[in-house]
Amino acid sequence: MTVKEVVATQLESARARSVELLEPLSDADLVRQHSKLMSPVVWDLAHVGNYEELWLVRALGAPGFRPDLDPIYDAFRHPRANRPTLALLGPAEARAYVGEVRGRALDVLEQVELDPDRPLLADAFVYRMVVQHEHMHDETMLATLQLMDEPGYRAVAASPPPGAPPKRKEVLVDGGPFIMGTDAEPWALDNERPAHQLELDPFFIDVGPVTNGDYAEFVDAGGYGQRKWWDDEGWAWRQAAGLEHPQFWHREGPSSWSRTRFGWHEDLPLHQPVQHVCWHEAAAYANWLGKRLPTEAEWEKAASWDPAAERKRRYPWGDDEPTASLTNLGRANLGQAHLGPAGVGAYPEGASAYGCVQMVGDVWEWTSSVFEPYPGFRSFPYREYSEVFYGADHKVLRGGSWATHSSAVRTTFRNWDHAIRRQIFCGFRCARDA
Repeated sequence: MTVKEVVATQLESARARSVELLEPLSDADLVRQHSKLMSPVVWDLAHVGNYEELWLVRALGAPGFRPDLDPIYDAFRHPRANRPTLALLGPAEARAYVGEVRGRALDVLEQVELDPDRPLLADAFVYRMVVQHEHMHDETMLATLQLMDEPGYRAVAASPPPGAPPKRKEVLVDGGPFIMGTDAEPWALDNERPAHQLELDPFFIDVGPVTNGDYAEFVDAGGYGQRKWWDDEGWAWRQAAGLEHPQFWHREGPSSWSRTRFGWHEDLPLHQPVQHVCWHEAAAYANWLGKRLPTEAEWEKAASWDPAAERKRRYPWGDDEPTASLTNLGRANLGQAHLGPAGVGAYPEGASAYGCVQMVGDVWEWTSSVFEPYPGFRSFPYREYSEVFYGADHKVLRGGSWATHSSAVRTTFRNWDHAIRRQIFCGFRCARDA
């Protein structure tokens, strides 16, 4: 296939998944705001189309046709809580709009030259950016649907594999030089660049993410009621919110738990990675265990560095890409194949060179790091993708979740959010000094 044929296929695959994801929802559920933390999903759908019009039509020299929608679907102009008050396109209008945009974008693709001297078009960068953007919003919409009230959202998905607990709890990662970030990855966004060398001290890191069973021990030991495990900000937040356990957990007895998943009740799977815990909860658990959260540099080295070859891998297992379909290669739980995490140890073939499993897929993993630019960072193609979020207000997450598409994750990919956010599909693993 030519590059243009590949791009067209990727665009169509992303759109097919968006349509499939929303198909079970009524128009009322599409337009309702299920939480003030999130947009109505019909906003996300039309926003995907507006973003595509901006970058695959207008930015490439073709005339736009709905500039009146720009202020409504500008993610930086209106907080999520306020978006239901805007003159949003209805479900039928949104579907028609994104379909019209796609037709025009494909017409432009036929004519455009993928000029290596034009940064937007070199390696089809702008098309890869738009593909990733739509897949990211699919994950955002799933996070919204997780916040729905009963009866909830139900879609067909295979049950996740149960896994087998790894024999080792943690591994030693050697100290020394390590290349962080990338200059070569064609899908990489501006905050992943440029590649630069770091010197890290040796450290221990967990083989797998913390499980529900692990975290339940912290809860049952009174971890949420003991000030000593929490920093000042985290303790103040926990007290103000009155929280005693991860989001969507329900106590069924002295040491028994259930959870709500897309509005449906089920027993808590103790072997799966804990999810829907914020940074403060993750840090408190790590303190209780006598450990800490890894820095993002430690996380990236454990996930990507091959000490024997003294080179970096694109993915923990090597350079072979995960599949872009709803199934997987037995290496990672990605692409919404199971609509939930797999048991820890379910993907031994996806282990990193150091032996860490499930560093890509299952749950986004909190790190101790603040979201900051790399040395030599340049905003591209717009400041609002990364630059405006740099600073102490945002903590870095790594690795992707079960809801993340394979094109939108790699060992260099950086996600970020506020330290109090729990609605995203986030978990963590622990580290300690060697």
